[in-house]
Amino acid sequence: MPKIGMEPLRRKALIDATISAIGERGSLDVTMSEIAGRAGVSSALAHHYFGAKDELLFATMRHILAELNADTRRAFRPAATPRQRVSAVVAVSFSDEQFQPETIAAWLAFYVEAQKSSALRRLLRIYARRLHSNLMSGLTGILPKAEADRVAEATAALIDGLYIRRALKDGVPNAQSAIALVEDYLETKLNGRSLP
Repeated sequence: MPKIGMEPLRRKALIDATISAIGERGSLDVTMSEIAGRAGVSSALAHHYFGAKDELLFATMRHILAELNADTRRAFRPAATPRQRVSAVVAVSFSDEQFQPETIAAWLAFYVEAQKSSALRRLLRIYARRLHSNLMSGLTGILPKAEADRVAEATAALIDGLYIRRALKDGVPNAQSAIALVEDYLETKLNGRSLP
């Protein structure tokens, strides 16, 4: 088994600490010193690995997107039908790995910050295109392309909207109710046309 060097471990610890700090604060108004303290490293080491705080925030958002993408690819493996592919995308969006209070708060904070940061806005556009594409990979096997495009857009809006609504509430996120809401919408749109 290959050994993982200290640098990747420390970088990952800093990213995890960033998500935790943003989640607790509910905004990107966190300091490198605070993040470093949570990660158990010095501020100087955090700056060494990431430079400015903006670079750490960018790396954190890229990490969240990479994890979501990897989870989606894994969920697609057992999906044998177009309908199962669509449900896999929905399930991953609200999985235990993704639908955590800290990650939800980080998403909301990144959306807000993207209004000022072109780098974060680019990453959010990548996320939106990837979500749309993943949904279309199943929907185009069920619906005509133009209709599939509309259903994919609405489904993505539901997913994002449920994240925003969840970020504004206290308590543990209820993934099952979120999945049920999105699946209800899909069943309405796909009724009689979905494949087994």
